[in-house]
Amino acid sequence: MDARTEPTDDSASVWILRGMRQVLSAPALILIVAHLGFAGLAREAGVTWVQATFMVATIWALPANLILLGAITAGLSLAATALAVGLSSLRLMPMVIALMPDLRGPGSRKATLLFLSHFIAVTAWVVALAKLPHVPPERRTAFFGGFAVTLTALNTMAVALAFNLMGQLPALATGAFAFLTPVYFLTSLYGSARETASRLALLTGLLAIPIANWLAPEFDILLAGLAGGAIAHLLARTKLARGGVR
Repeated sequence: MDARTEPTDDSASVWILRGMRQVLSAPALILIVAHLGFAGLAREAGVTWVQATFMVATIWALPANLILLGAITAGLSLAATALAVGLSSLRLMPMVIALMPDLRGPGSRKATLLFLSHFIAVTAWVVALAKLPHVPPERRTAFFGGFAVTLTALNTMAVALAFNLMGQLPALATGAFAFLTPVYFLTSLYGSARETASRLALLTGLLAIPIANWLAPEFDILLAGLAGGAIAHLLARTKLARGGVR
């Protein structure tokens, strides 16, 4: 049932339940499937299932968790690992800044907003942008909390379950789960892009990866991202100069 057609005077618990129902949305289900791939990667990296689930619950950002796994596999120092994970998580700061004014309602406590900020990542941000405008301001923290906390808990349990089942699955199935992680990133990035230029940057960045890998394999993703973004920005500026809306 759409929140726009529902009464606005329901209790906070009702809106928490409505938020929890959003875990059945496409972005949330894709994220859960992607974490099955993370479970396979964590198992291959040599961490325990307890450590893997702890990473999901506390870091709650799939790219940062993948960077952490890569650092563990490469044997990096604790300081270097912390720096890499921290820099990866900086990309979430603009999402938090953009979403907090929408989350803040009459009587919202700073402690509640600070707690909910932990759960703001790509999926939660995408769903919140689409649903919060249809939620009464005084119930937005309840709605978002119901969704985000439930999503985190489900992904944590999914990783624990998948990790312990990986040893019983064929190697092909395990590889397929691992492949779901990049699929999640591509679909979430495309889905959260609001402008044509953003989607064009994704496309040009993908096309630039083979060239970047040939030039500098150690920095291929970084170089492809910079090149793709620069090309998309120039094309968007050119279109705007010629009278295009976007």
